[in-house]
Amino acid sequence: MSHNRFKMTTLLCLLLGAGPLLSQLVLSPVHGSDNATLPLVMWHGMGDSCCNPLSMGSIKKMIEEAIPGIDVLSLMIGKTVIQDTENGFFMDVNEQVSMVCSQLAQDPKLKDGYNAMGFSQGGQFLRAVAQRCPSPPMKTLISVGGQQQGVYGLPRCPGESSHICDWIRKELNSGAYTDIVQKHLVQAQYWHDPLNDDLYKKHSLFLADINQERVVNETYKKNLQLLDKFVMVKFLQDSVVDPVDTEWFGFLKTGQAKETETLQESVLYKEDRLGLAAMEAAGKLDFLATEGDHLQFTDEWFNAKLVPYLH
Repeated sequence: MSHNRFKMTTLLCLLLGAGPLLSQLVLSPVHGSDNATLPLVMWHGMGDSCCNPLSMGSIKKMIEEAIPGIDVLSLMIGKTVIQDTENGFFMDVNEQVSMVCSQLAQDPKLKDGYNAMGFSQGGQFLRAVAQRCPSPPMKTLISVGGQQQGVYGLPRCPGESSHICDWIRKELNSGAYTDIVQKHLVQAQYWHDPLNDDLYKKHSLFLADINQERVVNETYKKNLQLLDKFVMVKFLQDSVVDPVDTEWFGFLKTGQAKETETLQESVLYKEDRLGLAAMEAAGKLDFLATEGDHLQFTDEWFNAKLVPYLH
């Protein structure tokens, strides 16, 4: 990896800080579970990796202790932890989703179904898996701070005068929808510019596709509705994700960058382009909120609110 690319990777790790934040979790055991518990598939956020002992590795171990008998697969995108971290910044998201679909299809432990939990960008990536790859069947999807309608902003960036921060902002603001940036900067693939809606819909390689912005793919709609539950977690003091409403599938109203709208107020919902209105009517959508910054939550909250979905 080049020196500049390493510097960019380091910056984004600091920016999103998934590892240190997740490492604050301590889970207490949950009793009464058994070996019939569905396996859990987890997808980490940007700047993290499958097996970082301070974050996803620790979370995997703690969930296994909290729910005896559960099989937990923490996804590695690539052949090494280093590749996994790099790919979270630079690998075409569609290729990542395809790689994961293939991995899950070949895992005999998942053939009867599995639950999924995505942290930050892993939340919308796992939704793409649900929409594109219904076999093996995903039963419950938990999006923990996932940017379901994308992002429009880079609110927390260490070293505000840093030329690297300035470069990232410039690339996203003026070049997010160019072919080279779309293909090689993951965050650009879920960059959602409400001031340039036509550009977004035409050139977004990932988000505009899975959110049915161009055409309604009936297969996507059908597959998502196969979920038993779609759970979305919002962090009420989130300083990383902009706008925070995206964590509940809301976003900025088109044509301006100040007022937001809820999922239920959006065209996506009113036209039910993704089946979310039907899912809510069927009791399949759960919207959870917790105090704290991005990916910061207590063990008590996690045990009370999320662990029950995994049984």
